[in-house]
Amino acid sequence: MISVLTGIFGSSKIQLAEDIVQDTIIEAISNWTYKGIPENPIAWLYTVAKNKTLNSLNRGKKLEQIIADKFQSISANPAFDILQTDFFSEDQILDDQLRMMFVCCHPSISHDSQIALILKTLCGFNINEIAKSFLTNKESINKRLVRARKTIRENEIPFELPANTEMEKRMDAVLEAIYLLFNEGYNASNGEELIRRDLCNESIRLAELVVENKAIGQKSEVYALIALMQLNSSRFKSREDQQGNILTLSEQNRSLWDLEIMERGFTNLKKAAEDQPISAYHLMASISAYHCSARDFKSTDWESIILLYDKLYSLNKSPLLILNRSIALSNSGKTREALVQLVSIENEKLIKTNYLFYSAKAETHFQLKEYNHAQLALKRAIELAPLVAEKRLLEKRFSKYLKKN
Repeated sequence: MISVLTGIFGSSKIQLAEDIVQDTIIEAISNWTYKGIPENPIAWLYTVAKNKTLNSLNRGKKLEQIIADKFQSISANPAFDILQTDFFSEDQILDDQLRMMFVCCHPSISHDSQIALILKTLCGFNINEIAKSFLTNKESINKRLVRARKTIRENEIPFELPANTEMEKRMDAVLEAIYLLFNEGYNASNGEELIRRDLCNESIRLAELVVENKAIGQKSEVYALIALMQLNSSRFKSREDQQGNILTLSEQNRSLWDLEIMERGFTNLKKAAEDQPISAYHLMASISAYHCSARDFKSTDWESIILLYDKLYSLNKSPLLILNRSIALSNSGKTREALVQLVSIENEKLIKTNYLFYSAKAETHFQLKEYNHAQLALKRAIELAPLVAEKRLLEKRFSKYLKKN
């Protein structure tokens, strides 16, 4: 709805579009609480948003002038005709969502602000979720969003797809935002659910929206991202037991993996490999492909996965990659080397509050029979874990270490 309304008002009025949608949601909560959810809630929301849009247009410039500017084909009775116009047709929604992605990623906006703006306006993230994605605080995100909207207004950025060369420049930020959306769904930052399948499905849909547009040239990186998301999501059913407890990769029932989604992932990875250059998404999708193709946990090709992490690290010197590489090292039997890697990053800012780091460190200490160190690391992991299901998993391990010690 925000994308479509921004198409009507213009890019400079993103805030207005957001306000109308927020008012629509508030009205739905109030109305539905007392009258019940309507038979077609989506149509109800679209109708209310449409009426609020018309009211806003009436309060601003003369309605006739707005429509003359935006809808030149409309005839004698513009107010009546626009009421009959379906703002929210499927084609209009898809077109405007694609435009919104690339408007948010205009080069005059800083990279981090581009992604924050997409996550807020297009993906519906709240400020806390965006802050978690950037590993920063709410105040910083609010400032980025204010600056981004101001830049769009002052530069009068048009609500349209850029030319091909300009589109390629904006693609990195678009794909990064889609991937962050998927990650929030894959490992939710708050709430009761470990996996938010709605966000994962939405991120795949947005990426497919990009890849299907004929105006977009180089698509290898997009196919790689879609492959990564599909391969990871094919394992969703096995990540939790019936009580909602997390199951690690070694504990998962692989017969529950969705082979149809997995096959689509392999097909898209093959398409991604047809063109150069190789991106981080290619490498991450390849790592996921090794997990998906392994007959069981023990037969996983950890050596190849470690090499892929090495290539990833050459593209991005992130301590989070060292963390993931150390886990692969530990699974391959190189536990002492894994611990050395973990110790090398323990003072990094991105690591100090990451519960997975302390969980991995506890596991390596446990394998090395250093039980006191394992307990200390695991206690810190439990303190930092954001979800109840994650805390339960860690507490289960904690009891195991206590028994061993």
